[in-house]
Amino acid sequence: MLGYLFLGAAFGILLNSKGYGWDWAVLMSVFIYAGSMQFVTIGLLSGPFLPLQAALMTLMVNARHTFYGISMLERFRSMGKKKPYMIFSLTDETFSLLCGARAPEGVDEDRFLFWVSLLDQLYWIVGSAAGGLIGSLVSFNTKGVDFVMTALFTVIFVDQWENNRNHFPALVGLVGSVLCLAVFGPGNFILPSMALIAAVLGLFGKAAEREETV
Repeated sequence: MLGYLFLGAAFGILLNSKGYGWDWAVLMSVFIYAGSMQFVTIGLLSGPFLPLQAALMTLMVNARHTFYGISMLERFRSMGKKKPYMIFSLTDETFSLLCGARAPEGVDEDRFLFWVSLLDQLYWIVGSAAGGLIGSLVSFNTKGVDFVMTALFTVIFVDQWENNRNHFPALVGLVGSVLCLAVFGPGNFILPSMALIAAVLGLFGKAAEREETV
C-alpha cells in the first residue's frame, strides 16, 4: 500500500506539472494502469503527436508483461469471470506479490489473488489523485521524482533475493540485462534482455531448481 501510494502520488505530481489535473491522473490510473508506462505517457502527452512512436514505445516498455502473463496462465485458469481483470491488473509489483504470497489457511486462493490485485490498483488510484491535488496546491521542483520507479524495482529485487534460496533467476536477470544494455544501448535493450532471460531460464531453470532442492 505504501509503495503504491507514493508511486501514484509521484505520477500525479508529474502529470500536474505538465498541465493535467488530478482527474486526468485518476482516469489514466483506472483505464491504463501500467505503472512505468504511465510515467512515459506524461512525456508523450506533453510532446508532439506521434502515434507510431507512441505505439512502439508502449511495446518496448510493456513487453515484459507478456512474460508475466505466460507465467501466470496456470494460476489464473480457474479465475472465471475475474480472469480478464487479473490479466489487466498484472503490474510489476502485483506480479511480484502473486508469485511470492500464498493465501492463509482457510482462505480461497482465487479470492485472495483477486483482492491483492484489486487493492493494488485502488492504492495506485488514490495515490494518483492525491499527487494531482498536491501538485495543484504546492509548487516545487519535480526533478528526480520519476526515479521512484527505479527505486521500487530495486526494493522488489532485494526482497525476492532475500526470500528465495534459489538465486539463479535473479543472477540470469542481472547478467542478461547488463549484457543486452551493453550491446543494444539503453533505448533498445528491454526486449532482447527479456528474450534472453526467458530462453536461459527455459533451458536451465528447472535444472537449477532441482539442484537447489537436493
